[in-house]
Amino acid sequence: MAARPYLDSPTPFGIAHRGGSKEHPENTLEAFQAAVDLGYRYLETDAQLTRDGVVVAFHDEVLDRVTDLTGRVADHSLAQVRRADAAHRFSLDAGRSFPLRGRGVRIPTLEQVIGAWPDVRINVDAKTEAVVGPLVALVARLDAWDRVCVGSFSDARLRRVRRLSGGRLCTSMGRGAVAAARTASLRGRFPTLGGDCAQVPVRQWGVRVVDEAFVRAAHRAGVQVHVWTIDTRSEMGRLLDLGVDGIMSDRPSLLRDVMLRRGLWRSPTAGP
Repeated sequence: MAARPYLDSPTPFGIAHRGGSKEHPENTLEAFQAAVDLGYRYLETDAQLTRDGVVVAFHDEVLDRVTDLTGRVADHSLAQVRRADAAHRFSLDAGRSFPLRGRGVRIPTLEQVIGAWPDVRINVDAKTEAVVGPLVALVARLDAWDRVCVGSFSDARLRRVRRLSGGRLCTSMGRGAVAAARTASLRGRFPTLGGDCAQVPVRQWGVRVVDEAFVRAAHRAGVQVHVWTIDTRSEMGRLLDLGVDGIMSDRPSLLRDVMLRRGLWRSPTAGP
C-alpha cells in the first residue's frame, strides 16, 4: 500500500474529536484552536452541506441538538447557518449552565477549518451523499490532498470519494470493510478494500473490533489503526498498550496528559 502523507506522523498520535466536544463547543473554531494550542496536529470534524452548496463543519443533519435554530442544515443557506449560536447548548455541568451562550460562537465552513492551521491535518466524516462532491472539490481547490483524510460509515460513499478524487485523497475504511477486516484478522489477514487506515470503535454491533489480533494483522499489512471515541484514562491506556496508532477523544486535555505521562506526546504546537 502506498504511503499517504496524511499518515506520515510518528505514532501514536492524538486526534481531537470534533475539536474536543466535552471541553469546548463541538466543531467550532474555538474548539479546534484550543486543541491546536494543546499541541494537536490532528483534528476530526464532520461535513454537512448547506442549501446553497457550502460545506460546513457540523455533525448532525439538523441544527436542533447544538444550536438555537431548528431544522435541517440542508434546508438553510450559509447565511442562515452562520446566524446560529453554535454554543447555545454547550454545558460543562450537565445542562445547569451554558457559559458560552450568546458569545458569538458560530458554525464554521470546512474551508475555514482547513485554512486556519496550515500545519494541521483534518479528518473529515462525510455525513451525507450530497456533501461528497463539494467536499472533494473543496479539497482540490485548496490543494489540501495531503492534509485531509475522509471517513464515513458508508463504504459506497467512500468508494465515491476515491473515484472523484482520482485516488488522491486518504480515506479510512467503511463499516463493511471493517467487518471484513475484523473477521480476516482472526486468521492473520487484513484486507482494506480500498481504505488507507482503519478508524474504528472498540466495539461495533456488540462485537469487539479492536483487540491484539486486529492491531497485529493491521500492522502486518502496513495499516494504521485509529480508535474512536475514547474519553477515559483507563481505556486510553489499554489501547496504547495494544499499540494502536491513533486515539480520537472528546477530551483532548486528558488524552494529552495520558500520552505525556507515557512519554508519547511528540506533537509540537502548530501555529495559525
